[in-house]
Amino acid sequence: MTNPNNATITLVHRIRFVDGHGLTIPTFRLLKDDGHLYADAIAPELDKEQALAMYHSMVATRLLDERMLAAQRQGRISFYLQSLGEEAQAVASAAALAPEDMILAQYREQGALLHRGFTLAQFMSQLFSNEDDLGKGRQMPVHYGCRELNFMTISSPLATQIPQATGVAYGQRLAGESAITLCYFGEGAASEGDFHAGLNMAAVLKTPVIFFCRNNGYAISTPASEQFVGDGIASRAVGYGIRTLRVDGADTLAVFEATRQARQLMLDDPQPMLIEAMSYRLGAHSSSDDPSGYRSQAEEERWRKRDPIGRYRLWLQHQGWLNEDDDRRHRDELRRQILEAMKQAEQRAKPALESLVEDVYAAVPRHLERQLAGLKHPSSGRQGEDA
Repeated sequence: MTNPNNATITLVHRIRFVDGHGLTIPTFRLLKDDGHLYADAIAPELDKEQALAMYHSMVATRLLDERMLAAQRQGRISFYLQSLGEEAQAVASAAALAPEDMILAQYREQGALLHRGFTLAQFMSQLFSNEDDLGKGRQMPVHYGCRELNFMTISSPLATQIPQATGVAYGQRLAGESAITLCYFGEGAASEGDFHAGLNMAAVLKTPVIFFCRNNGYAISTPASEQFVGDGIASRAVGYGIRTLRVDGADTLAVFEATRQARQLMLDDPQPMLIEAMSYRLGAHSSSDDPSGYRSQAEEERWRKRDPIGRYRLWLQHQGWLNEDDDRRHRDELRRQILEAMKQAEQRAKPALESLVEDVYAAVPRHLERQLAGLKHPSSGRQGEDA
């Protein structure tokens, strides 16, 4: 028997409520904390060049974060968001995509953009809002975007990228493209209405989008235990009829393989998928946050022992692909490059004032021209300006 939406109905004649925890989703993991594979685990097909490229992107992301948080503390930039402890999620998932796949991020995925080829100079130009910033200084720091790298510009409002990703993927499907969309968000964003609208629309329209949830334990200062009582975010996707996988977000190999297989399934049979990556935000929510006010140092230390970069580095060493001397030299060179890029970006001029009124209309409207004139010549006041 089926109901009007063609869902199969199983009839019973005694009341039996389904328990709220009746669905338990396992976590996919390949690497142990010592960098060795589990006995029954199979490593993804990665050659030395690919594997090291992911590692170097993860390390570069962490070093960039360290330098720029310090720059914010020095008053050189206004704001910053780190991805400390979450580097494997962004880098490994992006590495499993094709260049033509679209990425819509939240604000902790600088590793994905870096791995795609965004340069240190481009990062610094955005952070310092100088004349080389692709966004012309109109966004807060860490709100990156790059058309050439198929990376949609990040927005501040929470979860707006989720229904947008569904729309992008629907367009890819209508155009017959062999490409997908990947959308990042945190578990806190899954409390927004846009999450539910985006997932339901994707399920109904069968759009090729991977919803990649970074469940890092906290939505700013709110722990997951105070956000929901169900089995994480993955169980919600099942409720919308979406294929779902939970993965250890600190396991670089597992994240890569999960995303790779999700993408392949989507190309063969276009429909959405959700990947919930279980991890921990080791740093503060942002440069405006103090995590000591809502979690213990002991809790943080437990998670530091499962550092994704350290675990993956051990695996690379077991393969004979990385040694400590080369790693040290590479880190030192990266620090030098980051510092040099920062100094150069800091000295660049700001975008031209005229850029404030460009790019929205084919021709700048008169009221914006008057406002621009008022900015250039404040002493002229508001004479002649429309109310």
